[in-house]
Amino acid sequence: MPIKSLHIQHIRNVADVRLDPSPRINIIHGDNGSGKTSLLEGIHFLGLTRSFRTTQIRHLVQSGQDACLVFAQVQALPGAPALPLGVERRLDGEVRVRHAGQSIELSELAQLLPLQVIDSDTFLLLEGSPSIRRQFIDWGVFHSDRSFIQLWRGFRRVLKQRNSLLKCGKIDPRLRRIWDQEFVAYAEQMTQLREQYIELLKPDFEATLGRLLGGVAVELRFSPGWDRKTPLDQLLEEGLARDLKQGFTGAGPQRADLRVRADGHNAAERLSRGQKKLVVSALKLAQGALFYRLNNRPCIYLIDDLPSELDEQHCRLFCQFLEETSNQCFITCVDPAALDGIWLPQTDVSRFRVDAGKLSHAD
Repeated sequence: MPIKSLHIQHIRNVADVRLDPSPRINIIHGDNGSGKTSLLEGIHFLGLTRSFRTTQIRHLVQSGQDACLVFAQVQALPGAPALPLGVERRLDGEVRVRHAGQSIELSELAQLLPLQVIDSDTFLLLEGSPSIRRQFIDWGVFHSDRSFIQLWRGFRRVLKQRNSLLKCGKIDPRLRRIWDQEFVAYAEQMTQLREQYIELLKPDFEATLGRLLGGVAVELRFSPGWDRKTPLDQLLEEGLARDLKQGFTGAGPQRADLRVRADGHNAAERLSRGQKKLVVSALKLAQGALFYRLNNRPCIYLIDDLPSELDEQHCRLFCQFLEETSNQCFITCVDPAALDGIWLPQTDVSRFRVDAGKLSHAD
């Protein structure tokens, strides 16, 4: 299991909490505002040095403290020994990440602790901006191909430089061609990996959605961010005047998107609210299943207030999917009875209660 023990300090109203979680299902219940979601934020912080609820560290760190810290014993691979992992972030911006006594980069940390978050904002995956869907795609590509992170970093560097030149208003043609050549090279490689990933994801998504939402045809289509009928270097040349006017690059993988179609129409406009929730759930479950198949190790699912997001029937189906996998899951709810009677007797389920930031075992 990925997390064998967990120690969270100074995250929101959680001053000091220790947790020995189940390797499979962990149910955390308590009243609204008790600190349930803060515990999930602590695990997310451990894997990515940030919260999934805010980008401002000052909102995450407990009032009156100058830093937050999460420490854990983490088993990176099945059968491997558990090793210490610690993440500290201070209000002044300093971030420290240590694994097995060594400092590691954020990309190494993300690979070590693959996290899937499902909360009320996750359902913006259909209705939100393309950037949200790009993040979904790139999470999968990052964990399926080790070369992607370097391509992504290289492309961001080139895009930033090209946009900087565009904002100046005048670009030396020779200099622009050099940057455009790099831009196209990175764009083509990134796009190929993204396309390959979506094709790998489709069978898992279709199988999962078939069980959650039978009778509704939903199709995934990848949009690379430009019209592939025309070479990208030609599009950059033809769009230069527009790009200069706007001050940024209009075509390229920075505009990629995942198009989700239901019966030939935009799923966000075609489906009911309940159906959208099931489509997003299927996307997240399929991504975890594909991760396991490609990496031979599970994810960690952080699921905030699951019963409020799905009706009773589909909540049960969702939990059955989780039960069939090897993922370690942390699920919050207000009423623990909503998740009773779902799990098989042999499933390792631990229950915890949170009151005013303090944790107790509820078994």
